[in-house]
Amino acid sequence: MKKNRPKYKQIIDAAVEVIAENGYHASQVSKIAKKAGVADGTIYLYFKNKEDILVSMFEEKMGQFIEIIKEEIATKSNANEKLYTLIEMHFTQLAQDHHLAIVTQLELRQSNKELRLKINRVLRGYMEIVDSILQEGMEEGVFYKEMNSKLIRQMIFGTLDEVVTNWVMKEQKYDLVSQVSDVHHFIIHGLKNK
Repeated sequence: MKKNRPKYKQIIDAAVEVIAENGYHASQVSKIAKKAGVADGTIYLYFKNKEDILVSMFEEKMGQFIEIIKEEIATKSNANEKLYTLIEMHFTQLAQDHHLAIVTQLELRQSNKELRLKINRVLRGYMEIVDSILQEGMEEGVFYKEMNSKLIRQMIFGTLDEVVTNWVMKEQKYDLVSQVSDVHHFIIHGLKNK
């Protein structure tokens, strides 16, 4: 499988940097190849085109992101702690990789409809984590049972996404992770079983 081949990760990491620094449309495959330290033709052994690099990059990075969040959440004992951990991990992982944050928050948004549909498929794994936390919270009686969980899931993701986008737009001038408690407090109080 191509993902296990040594240059695949090199190219993905280079693509994140090049796209973050130049924007998706101005990022030629040759720039990505140069950053990765490979010949232009080598890229085409792994990817069909620049769009394929972008989707593969998102699949790879989001896949890792989801696995790390799942592992951390599995160590928590209730929905409240799991939600806090989800928020903390979301912010921490993007704060640690500002190039990736720029790509996910800005560059992926400018892509065409077909590309956005592929990205939405990748996001399903993340949404399933949110769903499981909401379900657990309802079963524990902590979150109200009559909620429209699909809508709430979108609202949670939208809140986290907007907080990160704002941080990226402000050129990461403040500590993103310091906002975890406030965001958690806001969401948890909206979900509480009254």
